Amino acid sequence: MMQIVGSFAEFERAMLRERTKNGLDAARKEGRVGGCRPKLTKQQQDEIVSLVTSGKKTGANAARLFQVHPSTVSRLLAKDK
Repeated sequence: MMQIVGSFAEFERAMLRERTKNGLDAARKEGRVGGCRPKLTKQQQDEIVSLVTSGKKTGANAARLFQVHPSTVSRLLAKDK
């Protein structure tokens, strides 16, 4: 009896995984992407990079100014190089 219940649970899990995958694929075809929205706009990203590279602000100060984590600023700077 437990094997039958287990096989039903495994089948249901496989069906759930397949429905989720199909839904994500359909959303991608419509141009939507998953995940959180970016905290900073492209203009803000460019401004952070210019402030830090010119020496007007440190990375930590720019992070405080734009209310983001310092690693976000580091990631922007690394992407810019």
